[in-house]
Amino acid sequence: MIATGSTANTQAMIEAQTVRGRSLWVDARRRLFQNKAALASIVILTVIALMAIFAPALSQYPFDAIDYSVVSCAPNWWPDPDVLCHAGGTHWFGTDPVGRDLFVRTLYGARVSLAVGLVATFVSLVIGVIYGATAGFIGGTTDNLMMRVVDVLYSLPFIFFVIILMVIFNRNFILLFVAIGAVEWLTMARIVRGQTLSIKQKEFIEAAHAAGVSRFGIITRHIIPNVIGPVIIYVTLTIPSVILAESFLSFLGLGIREPLTSWGVLISEGANQMVTAPWMLIFPALFMAVTLFCFNFIGDGLRDALDPKDR
Repeated sequence: MIATGSTANTQAMIEAQTVRGRSLWVDARRRLFQNKAALASIVILTVIALMAIFAPALSQYPFDAIDYSVVSCAPNWWPDPDVLCHAGGTHWFGTDPVGRDLFVRTLYGARVSLAVGLVATFVSLVIGVIYGATAGFIGGTTDNLMMRVVDVLYSLPFIFFVIILMVIFNRNFILLFVAIGAVEWLTMARIVRGQTLSIKQKEFIEAAHAAGVSRFGIITRHIIPNVIGPVIIYVTLTIPSVILAESFLSFLGLGIREPLTSWGVLISEGANQMVTAPWMLIFPALFMAVTLFCFNFIGDGLRDALDPKDR
């Protein structure tokens, strides 16, 4: 009898574990971690971020220290001995035309580029989600008016609008975040509006109306949480586009000011020295290319993980 009861309890536990469901986010995390490209991208981005954070501890040189005894020296392992540094010291990525260590400057450039990408994307996320959810939920004339404003802003050249902001308010590190984020929210608003139009007709929204929940409460507690999946995917694709925009502005001389640096500034400097000092272009461009690829792989992984049709 004891054995029979024990067997019955074991069978009941197995059946309980079998029918136990998984939430959307638990299932999405499991599917994301099964994507080898996305998982490898997460690891690589984490390593780059940690290197950027602990940049001072990884190099013996300050990022803005000028040393004219090692001007435009190649990395210590460079195959051409004629361009190697002979003044001592270790320069893994070589030096620039004023003798600054390119390794530590590349890591400091990662700080600025990643910060611009994350903060500007956050600005566009907040504006786009609130604007799109409000337009889609209210509908009618308000929706038409709000989306016509988006259409007008879409007609303005992106880079031209950012350049105007930078010229009017002068070049500023913080303003660069706001200027890029202020024009990246348009697509986000359209995506959220489209999702909101499909969700607001659902039964649980009608139930919230019947329960007396305010419009603001419905938007914040029901609409926005249900559009977060596509928004997360688009965020991972917005970050690399923002990094590219900052790099382009810095390449034109409208972005980060010296002695601060970013990948765009380093690539601009390296392009001018591409023939005589190719290492100045190779390493910042390589870091930026790897970062952009990683964000795109993560976006693809999140899209597959959050797509209910593939579950």
